[in-house]
Amino acid sequence: MFHIYRRSRNPAFWISLFLLIVSFLLPVRGITETDENTLAYLKTLSIEELLELKVTSVSKRPETLFNAAAAITVITPEDIRRTGARTIPDILRLVPGIQVGQVDGSKWEIGARGFNDFFENKLLVLIDGRSLYTPLYSGIYWDRVDTILEDIERIEVIRGPGATVWGANAVNGVINIISKNSAETQGGLVQAMYGTREQPLAAARFGGRFGETTAYRFYVKGFKRDEMETASGADAHDALQSSRAGLRLDSSWKDSSLSFQSELYKGEADFTSLLSGFLTPPFFRRSEETEKFHGGHILTEYHHNLSKVSDVNVKLYYTGYTQDLVVVEEERDTFDFELQHHLKRWPDHQIVWGVGVRWTEDETEGTFSTTFTPASESTVLWSAFLQDDISVVENTLWCTVGSKFEHNDYSGFEIQPSIRLRYMPEKHHLLWAAISRAVRTPSRTEQDVTIHFASFQQGPTPVQLRLVGNDDFDSEELIAYEFGYRWQWTDSLSVDVATFYNDYGDLRGERQGRAFLETAPLPSHLVIPNTFVNNIEGESYGIEISTAWQVLEHLKLMAGYSWMDLNLEYSDRHQSNTLNSLNSEKNYPRHQFQIRGYYDMSPSLSLNGELYYVDEYESDTIGEYLRFDLQLLWEPLEALQLAVGGENLLSSGHKEAIPTGSGIVSSHIPPTYWLKATYRF
Repeated sequence: MFHIYRRSRNPAFWISLFLLIVSFLLPVRGITETDENTLAYLKTLSIEELLELKVTSVSKRPETLFNAAAAITVITPEDIRRTGARTIPDILRLVPGIQVGQVDGSKWEIGARGFNDFFENKLLVLIDGRSLYTPLYSGIYWDRVDTILEDIERIEVIRGPGATVWGANAVNGVINIISKNSAETQGGLVQAMYGTREQPLAAARFGGRFGETTAYRFYVKGFKRDEMETASGADAHDALQSSRAGLRLDSSWKDSSLSFQSELYKGEADFTSLLSGFLTPPFFRRSEETEKFHGGHILTEYHHNLSKVSDVNVKLYYTGYTQDLVVVEEERDTFDFELQHHLKRWPDHQIVWGVGVRWTEDETEGTFSTTFTPASESTVLWSAFLQDDISVVENTLWCTVGSKFEHNDYSGFEIQPSIRLRYMPEKHHLLWAAISRAVRTPSRTEQDVTIHFASFQQGPTPVQLRLVGNDDFDSEELIAYEFGYRWQWTDSLSVDVATFYNDYGDLRGERQGRAFLETAPLPSHLVIPNTFVNNIEGESYGIEISTAWQVLEHLKLMAGYSWMDLNLEYSDRHQSNTLNSLNSEKNYPRHQFQIRGYYDMSPSLSLNGELYYVDEYESDTIGEYLRFDLQLLWEPLEALQLAVGGENLLSSGHKEAIPTGSGIVSSHIPPTYWLKATYRF
């Protein structure tokens, strides 16, 4: 499979070997009492401390990670710093059960428990509770998901449905990126990175205070990433450049807190695509394109403790962006309001309830290949949820029941209930189980789009395949059954196991209509229409295992493994398979494995590495591959941190994703090397 003699021909092999040798040749000094401040910054949380972290994404109230009745992983600032990850998608590789594939220099396929596709629409992504998905196709523009990574407090990743508290589109998972309070980022930070792809990256942040109650920070970040290569070694035309600036204010007083944040960003992303739908040969045309985008948001959140047993949280945000994509131009404005009340008036009940409304309006301008009718549309989403965490047997058995109630302009009224049980027979053992319903509501694409999908010649007449929206398209549905076991074996070793069975219904497919002759535009051509319909059903099941082991005081190992299987079929026996809607059935790896280690060689020097194995895709479009990342981290001064690292060091280049149906040409993901300096003052 992967042999040493093959790697020895790769320059990356020698660079990674050099880093290992240098790290062990550098002087390693013992840890003295005067080193404690430096060591406290370098060392990771203990296993026990990690399991006691407070999380909020499962039930929208603080609870410890160990007690959460869900398959949840928390990525800490220490994980981000140790791995040296340059992007948020790369950080998500740390989570078992999350499939991460880089398409090219700016685009990603990220999914949870299958359905890993460029147009992934069953994964909800948030930053500080602000939804990042676009109602245009219910997906994520990953090249816009960015911030200064040092400002992230934690990333909570739920595998499995979270619709009861988060609503539609939280079907297979929820990723909640939570940023630090301004009070935690006082003083200044400047950072620079340069490498084989970062050309360069620069960031600066400064935090201060207004009086005793208000803290602030403002920041700027910009980068330019060089293009990758194709399989033949040619330039892939997939460079990415982006810049952003933002401000955050946090005020707190006796029983209340208020947060305000705002950000602006802009960028350009190059990519290569195969455009289709033309009526004259060549019917598929390779084209190098550049997408431009800019936007921003404003968010304010108010929290007030009404009493010792009651608190209320109010959140309001606006998001707007404009993007000039190759197939369509989109402008969008979104306003969101949410009120949440947490009540613990009775000893055996913790109740959380809330209401919300989201209004969004878009303006689109189509192209020859893609149009939306009507060109502009506004929609309103009304929601309410209620959840009660009940102590059935004190300190032993709990039952959490709740539901989300929503009304949207596409499918109408939706109910998404769940019931979760957790059982703690002993202090360090937790068993949990859950049954949940979640839906993925229709988007503009399913109901309003017209896509000239492909063309070909049949005799003297061109034939065009056309994909059209359907006003009767309904929500996709999931009934999920989950079971998990969490065990803190010792103070230095923990194991987390989650299994699942997902029953899907009314998934998106297409139905072929009757062909007709169209005379305009010329030349006259035959059109074969395909309409979006809910005609696919199926199941998936799998297991996810993660473990953390503090081997020695200065050596920590973490490992994760996931296996899954997905089977889909047409519910309509008379379905015509013109566009092959079942492509997503095989667009995933059955097996994934990862192991990473953090080693403090001295109070100022650490070596950190991650090894990832990804099995070949069931579709045979992506072969199995190993990815090895390595970082040497040195802190010569208390305020200065230097790092040298490399990514994908076991490969001269491989493909990680082939975006089915998008026309985007995948790049070969190369090894990457970089130097980074961070100075705090």
